Amino acid sequence: MKLKRLIAATAAAVLCLTGAGCSKSQESSGSTADSSAAEDSAQTARVFNTELTAMQLTADIKIGWNLGNTLDATGGSGLSQETSWGNPMVTQELIQAVSDAGFNAIRVPTTWERQMDENGTISAEWMTRVQEIVDYAYDLDMYVILNMHHEEWYQPYADKEEEITAKLQNSWTQIAENFKDYDQHLIFEGMNEPRWKNTDFEWNGGNDEGRTVVNHLNKAFVDAVRATGGNNQYRFLMVCPYAANSTESALAALELPDDDRLIVSVHAYIPYSFALAQPGTDKWLASKPNCTRDIDTLAEVLDRLFISNGQAVIVGECGAMNRDNEDYRAQWAQYYFSKFKEIGIPCFWWDNGAFLSGETFGLFDRNLNTVRYPILLEGMMKGASGEAPAEDAA
Repeated sequence: MKLKRLIAATAAAVLCLTGAGCSKSQESSGSTADSSAAEDSAQTARVFNTELTAMQLTADIKIGWNLGNTLDATGGSGLSQETSWGNPMVTQELIQAVSDAGFNAIRVPTTWERQMDENGTISAEWMTRVQEIVDYAYDLDMYVILNMHHEEWYQPYADKEEEITAKLQNSWTQIAENFKDYDQHLIFEGMNEPRWKNTDFEWNGGNDEGRTVVNHLNKAFVDAVRATGGNNQYRFLMVCPYAANSTESALAALELPDDDRLIVSVHAYIPYSFALAQPGTDKWLASKPNCTRDIDTLAEVLDRLFISNGQAVIVGECGAMNRDNEDYRAQWAQYYFSKFKEIGIPCFWWDNGAFLSGETFGLFDRNLNTVRYPILLEGMMKGASGEAPAEDAA
């Protein structure tokens, strides 16, 4: 793919030197053999495999990585948003290192609301930067998930549904238009963990009102993307239950739009006491049923509700915080990733770049482009390849 895009870029450069228009927004009033050749080459670089099913696509994703706390940050202004939570600017070298480590998919959490004007128009500067980072991975033939992440306005209250729907569709129309020529390696995810924040219903799977509004918003997202045409007619789209919650009540309440190119998105930091709780436990053993129970239960629920019915699923966020316990984390990762691999669900590690405090899910040192925890990485890769840890592992 990279070679094909290079050919297209070279053809475009030749056209510039011969006086032909170079701007994507300009159209030549004439049609020349050279311009047609350049357009054909560009199209060849982005041929969408329309025969691919959602289940086949997820089967092709071995293991994914989240570029967390970066484009999804909510500080700074303009392009400084990217570094406002302490991570450095993303480079091609970082994404190359992620690919070299064995990941063939990347999720790019992105917050858009701070980059919109009063009319809801997304900044061209921000769109360009997001596209640049998407291309870092896309040019490596990695799958890329692009989403809307820390938007405060899509909390799913019924009395706000009309307003939220209009804003969601306006935002996704712009994003989809910008990326409409990308092939199946680019996936859109409509929302990240839509929920009633700071309420008793935030993380418990929600209530009828919240879950119903999320279902409506999922449909609005799908409709907006499909309406932009081009490859977006076929684009694989990720939709989530309330809060992307992994409880059976939330998952069972998910009503999928009538579309055969959807992927269910779920987040699961389990067991909570080991993966996310502060304070929590630092030990986890594959040989202990009380350690594996939550993972086994979720795998059974996802298989029963979705996979056995031909519905693709991705665990879009998972991980276990560092507690100076790399060997235990590696064993957890191998079990977790292998358990979901067994039923055809790829998992994406949440890497927020944090190593010293807070939610310490950091994996890659983004200044050196190296892996901080090679034993953990090895466990992840073994699991993603379907190799479960030994039952007597200690």
